[in-house]
Amino acid sequence: ISSPFFFFFKHSKREIKMRKLDSTKVRPLKSEQLLHIEDHDFALRPGFGGSPIPVGIDVQVESIDSISEVDMDFTMTLYLRHYWKDERLSFRSNKNKSMTFDGRLIKKIWVPDVFFVHSKRSFIHDTTVENVMLRVYPDGNVLFSLRITVSAMCFMDFSRFPLDTQNCSLELESYAYNEDDLMLYWKHGNKSLSTDEHISLSQFFIEEFSASSGLAFYSSTGWYNRLFINFALRRHIFFFVLQSYFPAMLMVMLSWVSFWIDRRAVPARVSLGITTVLTMSTIMTGVSASMPQVSYIKAVDVYLWISFLFVFLSVIEYAAVNYLTTIEERKQLKKRGKASGMYSIDAVQAMAFDGCFHDTDVDMDLPAFSDRCEENETRARAASIANLDTPRIKRKRSLKGNVGRIILQNNHVIDTYSRIIFPSVYIVFNFFYWGLYL
Repeated sequence: ISSPFFFFFKHSKREIKMRKLDSTKVRPLKSEQLLHIEDHDFALRPGFGGSPIPVGIDVQVESIDSISEVDMDFTMTLYLRHYWKDERLSFRSNKNKSMTFDGRLIKKIWVPDVFFVHSKRSFIHDTTVENVMLRVYPDGNVLFSLRITVSAMCFMDFSRFPLDTQNCSLELESYAYNEDDLMLYWKHGNKSLSTDEHISLSQFFIEEFSASSGLAFYSSTGWYNRLFINFALRRHIFFFVLQSYFPAMLMVMLSWVSFWIDRRAVPARVSLGITTVLTMSTIMTGVSASMPQVSYIKAVDVYLWISFLFVFLSVIEYAAVNYLTTIEERKQLKKRGKASGMYSIDAVQAMAFDGCFHDTDVDMDLPAFSDRCEENETRARAASIANLDTPRIKRKRSLKGNVGRIILQNNHVIDTYSRIIFPSVYIVFNFFYWGLYL
């Protein structure tokens, strides 16, 4: 077949086949044609081989999401904006208006390679689309904006915890270009850093935000410009007052109750002392569990350990009282001993034998205790019939009228001094502690 139709069909088929083989070639977009992207090599920085390109930075902090004492880091969400001039992107515009693009054009042009120093995790938000904006002006000025969440290290000092103020910083730096190729600077000076008015944290009060700049040196690559986002965090103390300080104060004051309990009430005083010691240990363990395992002493450790020492000393105080009381009684028994083996017993010891209160001036003989108890039982039966006042009822009335005097007589001199010394020293310690750390 030699007709013109056959020739045209054969030529069209060959053209379609060549297009399939050359499928990697994509027709440039209208915006790319306007910016002359195909005419330049954007792998090189603007002004390559000449003076360093200035790249301005400004930051708007949207939120501080969390502060972790255990990991010693913070998480921040911010808008990071870059400003530079690339004459290769200049274009003609009758109205001198800029053009705005999304993230699809970023991969085809040169952008600064800014990264966050000491960052642990970071990502660009991509809901509903990637949060990237590129704005190009007719003269070649470029605005490149990102919405980023970054977690970075914060070197914290807990020596004054929880009465501390932490100073953290987020650092920005170019990864590949040193100061000979790229110069990072704050676009508007101190006003380059702005924050949302509603930024708040549960445990911290944000005292200030500030911007600063400096240089970083690496032995293998040279000097680099570095920008700093500095902020100071002052911890709220009220939470720790309720959870740590106030319970510790209550435990210390509760341990002083034992000084007012009869020195012969061994179960009451020992159980009270052990309970307060165990409670203080629980409070200290709870505070330590929420803190990093640092090798130095924190302010809260000082307070809790001193409080624990006061509670522990109250237990030791009763041990000393009990021991000295035992020695004193043995000496009195030896002095009052008789050849017949009969001893004079004071009122408190007599109460332990017959369950009745005895005046301290009355001495009772051990062999006569059984006779007196039988006599008391007989009198009690007679009282139930004749409704007469027995000596036991008289003693009970005497006990009710002289409770304060009996309590003072039945306490050791160490208890008397402890009621004054322990509270006084603890008040002085609190005054010194809060005056030092606040």
